[in-house]
Amino acid sequence: MNQSAASSLANFYAAREFLAAHREDYDTAYRDFRWPEIDEFNFALDHFDAVAADPERGAARALWIVEQDGSEAHWSFAELADRSNRVANWLRSHGVRRGDRIILMLGNQVELWETLLAAMKLGAVVIPATTLLTASDLRDRIDRGGARHVVVGGADAGKFDDVEGDYTRVAVRGAPEGWLDYADAAAASADFTPDGVTRGSDTLLLYFTSGTTAKPKLVEHTHASYPVGHLSTVYWIGLQPGDVHLNISSPGWAKHAWSNVFAPWIAESCVLVMNYAKFDAESVLGVLDRCGVTSFCAPPTVWRMLIQADLSSLANPPSKVVGAGEPLNPEVIEQVEKAWGIRIRDGFGQTETTVQIGNPPGQPVKPGSMGRPIPGYPIVLVDPATGAPADEGEICIDLAQRPLGLMVGYSGDAERNAEAMAGGYYHTGDVGSRDADGYITYVGRSDDVFKASDYRISPFELESVLIEHPAVAEAAVVPSPDPVRLAVPKAYVVLAAGHEPTEETARAILEFARDNLAPYKRIRRLEFAPLPKTISGKIRRVELRGREAELHADATATPSGEFTL
Repeated sequence: MNQSAASSLANFYAAREFLAAHREDYDTAYRDFRWPEIDEFNFALDHFDAVAADPERGAARALWIVEQDGSEAHWSFAELADRSNRVANWLRSHGVRRGDRIILMLGNQVELWETLLAAMKLGAVVIPATTLLTASDLRDRIDRGGARHVVVGGADAGKFDDVEGDYTRVAVRGAPEGWLDYADAAAASADFTPDGVTRGSDTLLLYFTSGTTAKPKLVEHTHASYPVGHLSTVYWIGLQPGDVHLNISSPGWAKHAWSNVFAPWIAESCVLVMNYAKFDAESVLGVLDRCGVTSFCAPPTVWRMLIQADLSSLANPPSKVVGAGEPLNPEVIEQVEKAWGIRIRDGFGQTETTVQIGNPPGQPVKPGSMGRPIPGYPIVLVDPATGAPADEGEICIDLAQRPLGLMVGYSGDAERNAEAMAGGYYHTGDVGSRDADGYITYVGRSDDVFKASDYRISPFELESVLIEHPAVAEAAVVPSPDPVRLAVPKAYVVLAAGHEPTEETARAILEFARDNLAPYKRIRRLEFAPLPKTISGKIRRVELRGREAELHADATATPSGEFTL
């Protein structure tokens, strides 16, 4: 390792140790933390392999995969370093070069982590992809992503039959004719020598966002912005060496990289994953107990399903529980605390960033609040009308103190970059309010918040009330056209087990909402229906808004299946 790389690594470790030393001292951590200076840096070579080379640290479990049939396997840091070296050498022998872009489309299987580490070592650029993508999605990723190689499970190789292009095809666990067989990588040399230096500013990841409201954006991250930027995520979760961290997330999305790769491995924790085809609350509780999970992260959709199960059956709950992806409803937090005696700590971030706002360990948690800005993130709420800081407004990052965890930008999209970085701020597109203690509460996406009778309505606030009703498992509130009020709140509801979609159930839910909401926030319409979601699991309210415009094009009509109060 040359002097520049050694200096960058020392700076990285100094920042990590500072945050660890102030894990429960938020005021000091936020005031004094500074992002490390990073010049040359390769997370896989400089950090992961260094951990692997240490006899004690290298023998620690780095990855633990539990299969749906109950079988499991695990690998140490040393074993993964060896295996990823072989994959890196094998990929290099088949033409993968520094800067080449690789579509990585695998499930929760060891080859995913091996390939990601190998790509880092080679200086290649990874385009993570979920196995749920269609041929049309893949064409977009090949074209806009400029991919020259794909690494994909054998079962999904057929999706590329109609995807034209000059790219290397690698299949994992079953190679069709004409594809390279990933299994051959095991015979490659375990001694890897990089062909040059990796700078922190070099591109590492290109993420296609889930596209809740528009065509997916192409988010660019570097060897510094995610591998080092996730120091903020380590601080939020409170991860430590020896932790067993289970994160419920699908490969291909940024949250998988957050909590199934970078944050745990920065902290030298074990990544535990459940390679299950379908989510099952009872199975999750079983794995939490059997595997001795100390740290657990799940999106609100999963938490809402978990509280339908018997949480009290868990003999040894994890000591750290967090949620991210969408805001957590207070009802979920209360149910978990009642069963486990510990509060879920919410966190807020995006594909474009690491964790920006959250509730770190040892700090008071206010139900319904996302917490306070995480060290290294200068958060400003900006009034969209005036562009000035305010107590309620768009959640923005002050670019005068640009955090390391912020993306480079949207690749190949100058117009969108100018919009996102306008006025000296990075604009998240999310709206929040800040209280006197500095805690920020989520209001909604700027394009989800709407007006009814000239009152501003936050869908999240209404949804949080709805799921307190025992018949409601999940809900989404959108504006429904109204000739008098311009719009009224309408709820789309997914029922909890044991409840029927009857008029009696609808009336009970609407009356409950009426009793627990101010009159101007009253939910006027309700429909029982599955919620449309992106393939990453986020509710597509834009689709529901469009449906409402069609249903109520005739102001005098009452659509079938809609209940009113």
